[in-house]
Amino acid sequence: MRERTTAGRRAGAGAGTGGPVTLTGRGGIVVMFAAAVLGDAAGGLTGGALVAGLVFVAGCGAAALLTRRPDLLTIAVSPPAVFLAATVLWVLCTETGGGDVLVSVLLGLVTRLGAGAPWLLAGTVLVVAVTAPRGLFAQARELRERLSGLRLFAEEENQNPVRWDEAAPREGRRLPHHGDVD
Repeated sequence: MRERTTAGRRAGAGAGTGGPVTLTGRGGIVVMFAAAVLGDAAGGLTGGALVAGLVFVAGCGAAALLTRRPDLLTIAVSPPAVFLAATVLWVLCTETGGGDVLVSVLLGLVTRLGAGAPWLLAGTVLVVAVTAPRGLFAQARELRERLSGLRLFAEEENQNPVRWDEAAPREGRRLPHHGDVD
């Protein structure tokens, strides 16, 4: 208990004195999402996908560097989902002002995803390259070991979910009969 208290004081003291910024896995995802949306906005203003891609890749790098070690696996698998969510949001906000809304949204989505694919790949590779030396593969190995001990399909336990205790009555003990009265 004493070690926890000391460690808690150290963590609290480091946070109050302007120590290094660390993000949780969710915080890293928010950083990537914000970078993707801001990149889309900047790309929309400048008319080029280059700015949007560079801002997304920079956000991926920042998230990979600033995320705490226990959440590296979360950050490593998130860039595709974050990129898709930000692209869908951007297209829904910008492509709905035409005649057929569904067609314009789908066409805008396919176009933006196709144009952003190289930047998505670059962001994902950057995240893996930054998180690998920080312990990404050790976390993946640990997760695999934890999951290997888990039995997902245990037939012997689930075959008969209702178990009746059918122990024979003890010698000398009489089971009550509905006609017996005490």
